[in-house]
Amino acid sequence: MMSEFTLIEAANGGRPKVAGLAYGGGKMNLPGWKFPVVVDLAGMDIPDTVPLLTNHENKTDARVGMVTASVKNSSLEITGEIVSDGRDAQDIVAQSKAGADWQLSIGADVKECELVKAGSRSVNGKIYAAPFYHVQKSVLREVSVVAVGADATTKMQVTAQFNLTNTNPIEGDLMTEETKTVAANAEPVKDLASAEPEKKAEAAATPPAVQASATTDMTVTAVVAAENAVKAERKRVGEIQSICGGEFPEIEKQAISGGWIPSQVTQKVLETIRAERPAASVHISVKARPEGGELRKTVEAAMCLRVGVSADMLEKSYGAPTVEAGMAEMDMPLKQLLAECMKLDGIPYSRGFDNETIRAAFSSVSLPGILSNVANKKLLQSYEAQPVIATKLCGTGDLNDFKENDRFRLTDVGDLLPVAPDGEIKDGGLIEESAKNQLETYGKKFCLTRKMIINDDLGAFMKVPTAMGNRAARLIDQLFFSRLLKNPAQADGKALFHTGHKNLLTGAASALSADSIKKAIQMYLDQTDADGQPISVEPRYLLVPTALKHLAVELTQGATLIMAGGSDNVVRPALNVLADENLSVVSSPYLANSAYEGNSASAWYLFGAPGQVDTFEIGFLNGKRTPTVERGETDFNTLGMWFRVYFDLGVREQDFRGMLKANGSAN
Repeated sequence: MMSEFTLIEAANGGRPKVAGLAYGGGKMNLPGWKFPVVVDLAGMDIPDTVPLLTNHENKTDARVGMVTASVKNSSLEITGEIVSDGRDAQDIVAQSKAGADWQLSIGADVKECELVKAGSRSVNGKIYAAPFYHVQKSVLREVSVVAVGADATTKMQVTAQFNLTNTNPIEGDLMTEETKTVAANAEPVKDLASAEPEKKAEAAATPPAVQASATTDMTVTAVVAAENAVKAERKRVGEIQSICGGEFPEIEKQAISGGWIPSQVTQKVLETIRAERPAASVHISVKARPEGGELRKTVEAAMCLRVGVSADMLEKSYGAPTVEAGMAEMDMPLKQLLAECMKLDGIPYSRGFDNETIRAAFSSVSLPGILSNVANKKLLQSYEAQPVIATKLCGTGDLNDFKENDRFRLTDVGDLLPVAPDGEIKDGGLIEESAKNQLETYGKKFCLTRKMIINDDLGAFMKVPTAMGNRAARLIDQLFFSRLLKNPAQADGKALFHTGHKNLLTGAASALSADSIKKAIQMYLDQTDADGQPISVEPRYLLVPTALKHLAVELTQGATLIMAGGSDNVVRPALNVLADENLSVVSSPYLANSAYEGNSASAWYLFGAPGQVDTFEIGFLNGKRTPTVERGETDFNTLGMWFRVYFDLGVREQDFRGMLKANGSAN
C-alpha cells in the first residue's frame, strides 16, 4: 500500500538547522594582543551546549539559537538549530534561503595563557614559530554569526527542517533531508482503479459522491507534494552548486547524484580544503572580561598606556594579561573613564554628561585612585629617566622620622696582637663615630579640571606629574651639590674639606693636571682611620666642572706618545700611569653654577666608591625612595580634582675620609 507524503515547512513547526567551522586551530592577529594568538583546542572546556549569538552581543534578543561544539581534525566545528523567531534570526534564515553564506566566530574565556618568546611549539597538530601567545586553557562561552570572518572559505549552512507524514501519521515523525528524495520520486495516486483489490472493495462500499471527493482530494495532495518535492530538489542542487562555487566539480557531481544534503557537501569541501593547504585562521573573539578589581587594574593599565608609560614597566605591576587587556582600551576618553568608575562604585549615572556627572564621578572612590596611580606611574617613569649624579657618589639610608638623626658607625681600634703562649687572646676595642642626617618634605599640587575632562585633555594633566618626576630626581642633585659646595663645618669644628682633615689640595699646583691628580691620589691613599691606620680605600670617581670634562678624560684615559728632540728623532712611548687608576670621570654643571654658594669653575674632587667608604648619604623615609602622588582635598572654589606630589628626602655628608677637594687655583 503506497503512503501519501506532505512536506511542511519550518515555519509550521520545524526549526532551521546550522552547521559549520568555528575555528581552524591556527594563528590569529587579535585586537589588543601584541603577538598572534593560538587557542589550544585540547585545553578548551566545551559545555554540552552554548548559545548562538549575533556579532558577540551579550543581549537577550541577540541569542538566535543553541549549538553543540566538538573538536574534529584539529578544528572546532558546531551543529545546532535556530530557536528564535526574532528579527535577527529571521534575517539569518531569509538570507541563507536566498543563497547568502554566513561565517562563525567564537567567544572564549582565557584561563591560562603563555607567551612563547623563542623557538617554536606544536599546538593543534601544527608547529608554530615564536613569538605568539599560547592560550593553554579556555572555556567556550558562545558562538556568533558574523557577516565577514578572517577565513573566506568558512561557512555556516542553514538548512530548513521538514515534517514527514503519511495517511496513518505517527506523532513526532520528522522528514529528514535524505527522505526528501523519496518524496520527490513518489508516484502520485492517479485514481482508485489502480489500487489493490482490497481498496477496490472498499471503494465499492463507498457512496459515489464520497469516492469522487476522496479521489479529487488525494490527487490534489499528490500534485502539491510532487511540486514541493521538485522545488526542494532544485533548492538542494542550487545550494550544492553555491557551496562548491565551481571550485570542486567532482564533489558537486557526486553530491547531486548521490542525494547529499548541503551540510554533507560543506563537510566534504572543508575536508578537501584542509587536506590541500593549512587551515586558515578564522575570525575569533577570545575574551577574558575582567570584573571588579581586575577591571579597575585594566582601566589603570589602559590610562597608563595612553599617557606613554611603557608596557614593560606596567607588566611588573599588573602582569602581562592585564596589560594586554588594557591595550584594547587605551583609546578610552576621559568621559568614558568617569562613567566606568561610577559603574565600579555603583553610582547611578545618565547618558548625558554635565556638571552633576563630573561631581558624582569626583565623589567616587575608583576615579581618584585610578588617576593617582596613573600619575604615580608617569611620575616614576620620568623620575627614573632623569640622570642623577649624586646617586653614583653617595650611599643611601633609611630614616624613621623627620628629626635630626645621628648616623652611627663602629670603627675598630688596635692592631691584631700575637697570641700569648698560654693561648690568651688580647682584647680589642671599638669606638663609635657619628654623622647626622635629617629629612625634609618637598612637594607641589596640581589639578584635573572640568575643562580638561570636557576637552579629553589627559595629556595636559599628565604634563605636571611628568615635570614633577623630573624635578624630584634633580632635587637629589640640587641638595647634594648645595651641601658639597658650602663645605659645612663638621663635629670637630673643621670644615668638611680642610687641611686638618688631609683632604684638601690648595695653591696653584692644585689646577687639574696629571701632576695634581697624582698628588691628590697620594693624599687620598695616605688617609688614616681613627686608629691612625691607612683606610686602604682607593678613589673611584673624578668629579669635575663641565669646562674640565674633556681634559679630565684625556688625563685619565688617554695613551700618549712623546716625540723626542734631536737629530736622531727617536720616538719614545710614555706610559700614562693615571689610566691604570680606573678613575671614572663625572662632570656636573652644578659645580660652576652661580646660583650655588661656593661654586667654582676650577675646583675638582675625588670620591671613593660609596659601597667601600662613607661619603654622603641620601636619606629616605622608611625606605620610600620615590616621590608619591595622592589625591588632595577637594577645593570648593575649583571645579576639579586636586592631587599632590611630595618627596621625603635628606642629603648630608658622613665621613671626610671618603672624599678630597682640589681648589684648582691659587685662591
